[in-house]
Amino acid sequence: MNETEIIKGCIRKDRQSQKALYDRFASVMYAICLRYTHSRDNALDVLQDGFIKVYSSLESYKGEGNFEGWLKRIFINTAISYYHKIKTLADHFPDSEETTYNYSDEINIISKMSEKELLKLISKLPDGYRMVFNLYVIEGYDHEEIGKMLSINPGTSRSQLLKARRVLQQQLKDLKIIAA
Repeated sequence: MNETEIIKGCIRKDRQSQKALYDRFASVMYAICLRYTHSRDNALDVLQDGFIKVYSSLESYKGEGNFEGWLKRIFINTAISYYHKIKTLADHFPDSEETTYNYSDEINIISKMSEKELLKLISKLPDGYRMVFNLYVIEGYDHEEIGKMLSINPGTSRSQLLKARRVLQQQLKDLKIIAA
């Protein structure tokens, strides 16, 4: 089945089409869920919730734009909702002054690491740092968008990103990937 046939089948609540959609996209969406949660169990919960949302809202997909991008947005929002359920963001996002920092070597370092190594380091970040880091660095949202998604101000988003990068930088130093 092609993507269009799968989508039409899912709208009709056809189990084979739903399975085909799941089989085609579960691993990619699971990787997204895993980036936003602390454990595989939580990632699986978010994955399940995300697919339930996808199946119930497929009629709203009009075929415009990339379908995988549409799915990705649902899973990111599901992960954020999950995070809001289990944590109070106010405890993790104290306001602080904006700080600038030069990250010219960051891309070079990250490109030398495997995806698994990078995900392992990111998963060790505190919840707030991890959320902002994923949304900004990996998903490409700006601080205004992140602020709206997480109900924080953009300055707090910038601060959390800076702190996340510093923690990751220290982890890289500890692993002797970058010079101390």
